[in-house]
Amino acid sequence: MPRFRFFVTFAAGVAAAALALSWPGSQAPFAATRYEDLSLFTEVLNLVRKNYVEPVDQKALVHGAVKGMLQELDPHSSFLDPEVYKEMQIDTRGEFAGLGIEIAKRRDGFVEVVSPIEGTPAYRAGIKARDQIVAICPTEPPEEWKEECRGTKNMTLVEAVRLMRGPKGTKITIRIFRDEFDRPQPYTIVRDIVKIRSVEGRMIEPGYGYVRLRAFQERTGSDLRRLLGELHEEAGGPFQGLVLDLRDNPGGLLDQAVKVADVWVEDDLIVYTKGRHESQRQEFRGQSEGTEGTYPIVVLVNGGTASASEIVAGALQDHHRALVVGTQSFGKGSVQTIIPLNDGSGLRLTTALYYTPGDRSIQEVGIEPDIVVEQILPDAEGVRARRVRERDLEGHFTQEEADPESPADDPSAEPDDEPAAGQVGSSEDPQLDRALDVLKSWTYFERLNASRTPDAEPAAQTALQQ
Repeated sequence: MPRFRFFVTFAAGVAAAALALSWPGSQAPFAATRYEDLSLFTEVLNLVRKNYVEPVDQKALVHGAVKGMLQELDPHSSFLDPEVYKEMQIDTRGEFAGLGIEIAKRRDGFVEVVSPIEGTPAYRAGIKARDQIVAICPTEPPEEWKEECRGTKNMTLVEAVRLMRGPKGTKITIRIFRDEFDRPQPYTIVRDIVKIRSVEGRMIEPGYGYVRLRAFQERTGSDLRRLLGELHEEAGGPFQGLVLDLRDNPGGLLDQAVKVADVWVEDDLIVYTKGRHESQRQEFRGQSEGTEGTYPIVVLVNGGTASASEIVAGALQDHHRALVVGTQSFGKGSVQTIIPLNDGSGLRLTTALYYTPGDRSIQEVGIEPDIVVEQILPDAEGVRARRVRERDLEGHFTQEEADPESPADDPSAEPDDEPAAGQVGSSEDPQLDRALDVLKSWTYFERLNASRTPDAEPAAQTALQQ
């Protein structure tokens, strides 16, 4: 279930190549055939503008045409109209005026609350995780509305977020349905400034730290280092172990993913990108200064771990710096460049694919955990829901396209949705419990250290699979 957040991925220097208008084999910016294509577009635009049964907004037509053009590409390339582009910029800053909820689109079409953010207006109003937002009733409905409230079943997440955000101090009513309700109930909430903390953490036991990264925003790298300093002070010295929780982290800024991995990776490769042009081949490396100690680390991942969070998990796994625990990650191995356009809109364009330090493309296949621990995720009917992953998206790049020299896993193969025997029990978070158990079991990390030598690697891998 993908959460709504417009987190973007920048690659330094890629935008210039993406903006280049010259075509291979041609000295002119556009060949003659390109002018013919543009002529067809102009002809249709004029016919619609002059002959459609009602007057039309030409700008809206052009925006619609651009959206349609980008829909012919992969599922992550899109046109961002000025309002959506502005929302995207707000999300990367991590501060906005609204209700304070993370939302997702249910399989039945309605909008669902993933979780209310503690301390926000929605949290204080009693909104709960898994609440269905069946209708939105803004104080001032858009001019084109003929009703006071509009159902969310056919509403995009972009539209829902746009309606629920607004100036501080203004009111909005949302209609909520949950299992104990006979019918949807109205909740009137006063908007306020919401600050998204992308980094949270605590000491879960003496000597053992826990850090959760919700997303990769503008300050994630610096916030992580500050939090680790506070936890070291609380622990009274180096950790005995650390859990890095990347579950349900949809990704974000590439430079922040590099900064996060750099906390534990010394002067070595973290990720590299390859695109259509030579300029899109770039390497991102860590720096030896400021690297944390060599304490054991477990990284938690699941089907909601995507993009930038997969970069971090893959780098720590490839450098044998951490064990990955959980379930297969989302599998988004592409890089998007955000290109601002003249009218205030933006272009989100896939310009490259990224690869882990071990020359792996995780496109479509995701990060495979070293230790698989399932987590029960019931849907509205109480049946375990299978997460949507990259391979489920129409028009996605396949593993063969991303890495044609490597054999791909069967993308049609479904992961086992049943929890492994003895792993769930009565705990509310069996994955976190298992991560802590792994940290306390030094045997795992002795095997991890042994795997750093080529001769010992097959034996270590076999031991972990048993």
